[in-house]
Amino acid sequence: MSHLEEIKEKWRRFIAYLNEKKIIQAADKTYTFTWNLFLIIIVLIVLGGCLAAGAGAGFLASLVKNEPVRAYSTMKDNIYNYEETSTMYFDKDQLMGKLRADLDRQEVPLKDISPFVKDAVISTEDQYFYEHDGIVPKAIIRAMLQEVTGSETRSGGSTLTQQLIKNQILTNEVSFDRKAKEILLALRLEHLFTKEQILEAYLNIVPFGRNSSGRNVAGIQAAAQGVFGVDADKLNLPQAAFLAGMPQNPFVYSPFTNQGKVKKDITYGTNRMKTVLNRMLTNGAITPEQYNKALKYNVRKHFVTKKESSYEKYPYLSIEVEHRSADILARIAAKKDGKNYLKLNQKTKDEYRQNAFVQLRQKGLKIHTTINKKIYEEMEETAKNKYLFGSSHLVRVKNDKGKWINVQQPQEVGSILIENKTGAIISFVGGRDYNREQLNHATQALRQNGSTMKPLLAYAPAIEEGKVQPGYIIPDTPLSIGAYNPKNYDDRFHGLLSARTALAKSYNIPALRSFMKANRADAFNRLEKMGFSSITDEDRGSVSVAIGGLTNGVTVEENTNAFSTFANQGKFVDAYLIEKIEDKKGKVIYKHQTKPVPVYSPQSSYLVLDMMRDVLKPGGTASRIPRSLNFYADWAGKTGTSSEYKDSWFVATNPNVTLGVWHGYDKPDTIPMGQRQVSQTLWAAFANDAYRYAPSLMAPKHRFSMPSGIVRKEICGISGKLPSDLCRSAGLVTTDLFNVKYAPNSSDNSLDTGLYVIADGRKYKASESTPREFTQKGVLIDDALFNGVDVKKMAGGENSDHLLPKTNLPENGKTPDTVSGLSAKGGKLTWSDSGESDVVGYRVYYSATGKGPFKKIGSLTSDKTSSSAPSGVLYVTAVDISGKESAPSQKVTSGKTAGGTKKPGSDDKKAEEPPAGKKPKDPPSQTGDKKTPKKPAN
Repeated sequence: MSHLEEIKEKWRRFIAYLNEKKIIQAADKTYTFTWNLFLIIIVLIVLGGCLAAGAGAGFLASLVKNEPVRAYSTMKDNIYNYEETSTMYFDKDQLMGKLRADLDRQEVPLKDISPFVKDAVISTEDQYFYEHDGIVPKAIIRAMLQEVTGSETRSGGSTLTQQLIKNQILTNEVSFDRKAKEILLALRLEHLFTKEQILEAYLNIVPFGRNSSGRNVAGIQAAAQGVFGVDADKLNLPQAAFLAGMPQNPFVYSPFTNQGKVKKDITYGTNRMKTVLNRMLTNGAITPEQYNKALKYNVRKHFVTKKESSYEKYPYLSIEVEHRSADILARIAAKKDGKNYLKLNQKTKDEYRQNAFVQLRQKGLKIHTTINKKIYEEMEETAKNKYLFGSSHLVRVKNDKGKWINVQQPQEVGSILIENKTGAIISFVGGRDYNREQLNHATQALRQNGSTMKPLLAYAPAIEEGKVQPGYIIPDTPLSIGAYNPKNYDDRFHGLLSARTALAKSYNIPALRSFMKANRADAFNRLEKMGFSSITDEDRGSVSVAIGGLTNGVTVEENTNAFSTFANQGKFVDAYLIEKIEDKKGKVIYKHQTKPVPVYSPQSSYLVLDMMRDVLKPGGTASRIPRSLNFYADWAGKTGTSSEYKDSWFVATNPNVTLGVWHGYDKPDTIPMGQRQVSQTLWAAFANDAYRYAPSLMAPKHRFSMPSGIVRKEICGISGKLPSDLCRSAGLVTTDLFNVKYAPNSSDNSLDTGLYVIADGRKYKASESTPREFTQKGVLIDDALFNGVDVKKMAGGENSDHLLPKTNLPENGKTPDTVSGLSAKGGKLTWSDSGESDVVGYRVYYSATGKGPFKKIGSLTSDKTSSSAPSGVLYVTAVDISGKESAPSQKVTSGKTAGGTKKPGSDDKKAEEPPAGKKPKDPPSQTGDKKTPKKPAN
């Protein structure tokens, strides 16, 4: 029997045995029962599942019944409505940096993100991203079971789509209600958006811990820049894996502290990176070779070094940009609401500004400024040079605990450079150290502007009204305005000065006289048109404001900006810092427009400029400036110091730009002697800084152009009229510029010729009884010309050597006292000054022997107390304005006398001694012919 047949036989016997024992029948019944029971269980499970599904669906429906069906546009606005920090730019679109914000985020399109990042994120966070429709049911069920059972294990059930919904539309609240809405919205999002759109949005919103500045970052671009210093498209595999692992626990995996320092232990982050690489390998996103190479990558070595944020690098500038941008956005918002921002109450203004700050921190705006990067950085560096400044002062301040302590207060500076034509702020210096003092000394600090106010308020209005012209003479003599008795900085009076000279030398009294000639209300209105925003009612009622005595003060920006009005032919162009603002898509939402405001005529403006040119010339208060510059330009400017030298200024303009500098202490204090021209030193240094990077801007080849309507004429400086022959002979003719409308057309008649005497060191008009031997010819001026000014006190003034008031010298009513101190030595006769106010001269008498008659041999004016002494006996008498002559002085002998050694005059009865008080007959005058000449000598 074959082997096969043997097997068949054994099988037949086995079956026969089972039948014999009825085992097959029993098994068949068992099978039938088991199968039917299985079918019943399956049916029950299906029915239970349907019931549970129905109940679950009903529960889910009840949770989301109030959730609206969101349209595509609504979903798009919600998803892409993520915070993005606004960016600042220097001029010419040079990046400055980000504005201050709690979170740094930079939007980037998906095409500009490294493929490694996409693969790493999907492999780690959602490996079925391209397969699911927004949710993974089994992951959700698993997460729900873990939640219901209170399991310590949390595997997570959110897809990238769900995470996007949670971050951008819903909250992080842990509840079934939120989860239900998340599922519904995730399904809706997947229906309306492509996978690429969802992935792009996710990579732009997810948090990545801190950057090298210690700031919180979100979005892959900000993370790539902040951690590795590269753009998102330049991230290599290990870098991408490191960043992709961070969103699970950003601040644990972040390699930086909140101070921007690299943590000593970064193993949490590197271990997470290895996990990400492993998942990428498992999912087939990378090869084993790539995996092994990435594991060897030294991540720490490639962290970017600490970067200064724009706020840290440019604190004064960043804050200024932020505040000015907020102001612009607030005005725009108010205008959209149909409101005038300037007329709103402060509370409403603050609300608009707060909303504007939110926009700046969240909307990713692009703010373009007028600031020249190179010039700004150079001027900032100059301001840090301690050798350009004077000494610090010890001041008492309150500390954080409210206790008074002594601290050193360094000298500070504020400066600004403005382009005249546009008003663009090219650069500014807010201070020496923002960490010490946050006040911006260029745009915020209010200080008294001292004599820089003179061209703005004292001279320009008077010139505009024709009350003053550059060549007009203004007396610098004592002046009382009520209880106010102004003085010059040198405590001297300088007589008759032209307005041009008075401004160049910065004398106060001529400036005040000029101011008082103009319409005061009109002058202040013009000042406000030039940008002065802090003028008070008290200022309007004060005269000292014309020389810088403001109640509140003025900022460097406002003061400098006002000077540019003259360079703009009398039109004020408001300074600005923000050129334009764009939204994150590049749409312009604000563009600055220059709006010139007429203030002065071109003629008046040019005359003021021409006067201010002299400030920088020899004899002017800023004569040192030209030799401190590395270039030449047609500058016109003004120095200024406030009361007690607490503020020092210099502001100057050329055809292109205006540069202003303030120097002093934060807590106003006197600047030490020898340090009061530091403002000029700083001004020159800042000007040279700007010239280095913008030579054509700082040193235009053209000068200020003289407008039509300006003429140059000769005038008699005493009156401003055309010069007469007498004016010419008195040396009072000057040549200067005029607005043709106010040029003189009549000859001077304020001068006359006459005789004068010298008494008590001053010149006075001679009276009819004054002996002609003591008089001199001179030019007399009309007292009324100066409206009551005491012209007598002008004697010795800078242009008044030949000018005399038409006022007689008052006599004291008595005969002059006898002259004392007579001495004759070495052929020279000397005596003491009489000391009497009305003595106009002395007579010298002589006798050869002292016995014969004494004859008058000389007549000398009162300012002379010596004469040659011939051999013989001499004496001297004093003569007053009315001709009264004193008794003879003691006689003295000069040389040897003919009569021997007897003392001359001891009992000589024949000497010519006129009785005391009696006028002797006048001898011929030593001054020449008594007849008045047609033309007096100079």
